[in-house]
Amino acid sequence: MAWMDKHNLTMLNEFILMGITDLAEFQGPLFGLFLIVYMVSAVGNLGLIFLTKIDSRLQTPMYFFLRHLALTDLGYSTAVGPKMLANFAVNQHTISYNWCATQLTFFAFFLVFIVSEIFILSAMSYDRYVAICNPLLYPVIMSQRLCQLLLAVSYLHSTFVSLLITIKIFHSSFCGYNVVSHFYCDSLPLLPLLCSNTQEIELIIMILASFDLISSLLIVLVSYLLILESILRMNSNEGRHKAFSTCGSHLMVVIIFYGTLIFMYVQPKSSHYLDSDKVASIIYTLVIPMLNPLIYSLRNKDVKCALQRVWENPCNSFFLKVYTL
Repeated sequence: MAWMDKHNLTMLNEFILMGITDLAEFQGPLFGLFLIVYMVSAVGNLGLIFLTKIDSRLQTPMYFFLRHLALTDLGYSTAVGPKMLANFAVNQHTISYNWCATQLTFFAFFLVFIVSEIFILSAMSYDRYVAICNPLLYPVIMSQRLCQLLLAVSYLHSTFVSLLITIKIFHSSFCGYNVVSHFYCDSLPLLPLLCSNTQEIELIIMILASFDLISSLLIVLVSYLLILESILRMNSNEGRHKAFSTCGSHLMVVIIFYGTLIFMYVQPKSSHYLDSDKVASIIYTLVIPMLNPLIYSLRNKDVKCALQRVWENPCNSFFLKVYTL
């Protein structure tokens, strides 16, 4: 912990990230583990973006939202992963004031991506509801214009939320103590470093996090209750199985993602524990972005077939897409 004492009296032009652990023997194994996780996440999400863009059979509202889900996963894992890996590699735990603000702005962008993912998952729930409960009207209801509108509202709202929190924090005055009890610049670990009263910022974070989680989760729950009601009314077992299979991947992602965020942001301040918060952060910043493309590719017949077509004719698929752009 000598590096902490060394920097305690430094002018506040940098922050010291405590990281995941200060035990030297774990630095190498953790670097290797998280490098693999990040690489799988980056390759998987880039592949999903590429695949849903070039394959003509994946040009539906579901895969339009899935492409942007992969984009948000790639965005917020990249906001955190490379800097964390660099800290492991050089055993340096500092981050500049400006980069911390950028990371929070990337966390703002990270927040943009996180909040966007919340509402994209909600939009995907609504998409599945329309596809199962109103299949004949699906092309009319889930028009390209509606999909773009839902996505635009999601991105605009998330940008507003993220910039509001970032500006509130970095327009406040920091005390001399600059040790962040986390492995990246998140809003909650930065609050104890502020000299000014943080009640207003804490209240804003709590209200916005609660609103985003509750409103989007309500859309998900209502959509799936209506889907369940529609499935139970089906006479065909094959139809029920097909309906459940189209929702399985999305439902699995929703449970993991929302469960982690609710644990992280909506629990009372007195219930926060440093180690458990770090584990939750690792799950939603690195593990979930890795799992999403795996879940959607391994459990999705359309994606597997598209991947097989691209794998068999990679040049034809690429040049055909370039020609049509």
